Amino acid sequence: MALDPKKHEMPAQDPQARAHNFDEVALGYTEEIALAEAQRCLNCKNKPCVQGCPVNVNIPDFIMKAREGDWEGAYKIINETSTLPAVCGRVCPQETQCEAKCTMGVKFEPVGIGRLERFVADWHNEHAQEKAVAPKSNGHKVAVVGSGPSGLTCAGDLAKKGYKVSVFEALHTAGGVLVYGIPEFRLPKDIVAREVEGLKDLGVDIETNVIIGKTLTVDELFDEMGFEAVFIGSGAGLPSFMNIPGESLKGVYSANEYLTRSNLMKAFRDDPKTPIMKGGKVAVVGGGNVAMDAARTALRLGAEKVYIVYRRSMEELPARAEEVEHAKEEGIDFRLLNNPVEILGYNNPDDPRDPKNGCVTGIRCIKMELGEPDASGRRRPVPIEGSEFELDVDAVIMAIGTSPNPLIKNTTKGLEVNKRGGIVVNEDGLTSREAVYAGGDAVTGAATVISAMGAGKLAAASIDEYLSGK
Repeated sequence: MALDPKKHEMPAQDPQARAHNFDEVALGYTEEIALAEAQRCLNCKNKPCVQGCPVNVNIPDFIMKAREGDWEGAYKIINETSTLPAVCGRVCPQETQCEAKCTMGVKFEPVGIGRLERFVADWHNEHAQEKAVAPKSNGHKVAVVGSGPSGLTCAGDLAKKGYKVSVFEALHTAGGVLVYGIPEFRLPKDIVAREVEGLKDLGVDIETNVIIGKTLTVDELFDEMGFEAVFIGSGAGLPSFMNIPGESLKGVYSANEYLTRSNLMKAFRDDPKTPIMKGGKVAVVGGGNVAMDAARTALRLGAEKVYIVYRRSMEELPARAEEVEHAKEEGIDFRLLNNPVEILGYNNPDDPRDPKNGCVTGIRCIKMELGEPDASGRRRPVPIEGSEFELDVDAVIMAIGTSPNPLIKNTTKGLEVNKRGGIVVNEDGLTSREAVYAGGDAVTGAATVISAMGAGKLAAASIDEYLSGK
């Protein structure tokens, strides 16, 4: 049978309909489509796709099970190394990882590995009858700070080995960036909740509303609570700004705040406890996945016009191609090779009590051109003199990156950090403090879900070696 040169398309909501609801955009493969896509795998002996996976999922083996229609068998293979398969199948950038290494991709389109992983995980979640069982305790206690992808992965891997694991989450819901950062239309929150429940079945305790560095310190976890090792996976929740005039105006948000208010605090409801600006015209500054999420969220919150303002060209845009394509289909206006220089505000000196005082009225940008490559290898954007122009907007969302919050660093003696605020670790995930490990965005700054999971997996293996005396 001849192999199909193209991967099977992912069914999706109509762009005009989905732009006005928070339902998941990608609808998932049917069983028929999943079987057909699995047939495209060449089952390579050297498994190059596995080398591209940060958590080393045995991809050919799970796809071979899928070819047989053994969906539960496929899930068990994925679950051997991945704690969050239903999440990874939705948000991992497979096109730059496992699928980038796929042999089929040399001449044709690579196998839709992520789409198959999603189908297998969803099938399991819908049909599985038995819950995970907590293994026999090995007598050791480990604390995990943060319930994002790195923390959940570390907790899950250790729990499977018999460790008593407690996860401490600062917010009122477990999941970290998976619940506050990624919108419902990309990652339904019931998917995350189900994955968290699976960890609880393994015996993991999850304590919410606990801020490590304030409610408890790392030292207290050791000295007063008896934990023998600590993993810090607290993420990178400190937003960056451009330090341009007007950033203190009402209507200027960090993408982190904007998405947290919408995703976690449900600000889209009619009577929100944490209001958010709805409607009007919105400019989102940045070009990554977070910028796409913020822009598409603003659209669903009723914005009449949404701009993406990015200082480089489409070729340099760091967001996933799929997310960019979805944003374009939904009507997001991409203003590329433009950079903000000032946020404009309403000011009525005749009536300082005017409620519009201090509100955003627009954004002044300057046009850019690409010059010589910078240290990252991308061509450096250079301003074009005399090219400034204004966009009429009511809100500006800054999506230009985040860094680790300094709270844990400032309350933990001997914890080394780099100039960007990231915790310094060695090749085993160990920090400068004995028995304190770290991984994910708290170390690297904002990165992908799967890379954070890989760091959590590495740290779990290192903690196991340390506490078991290996």
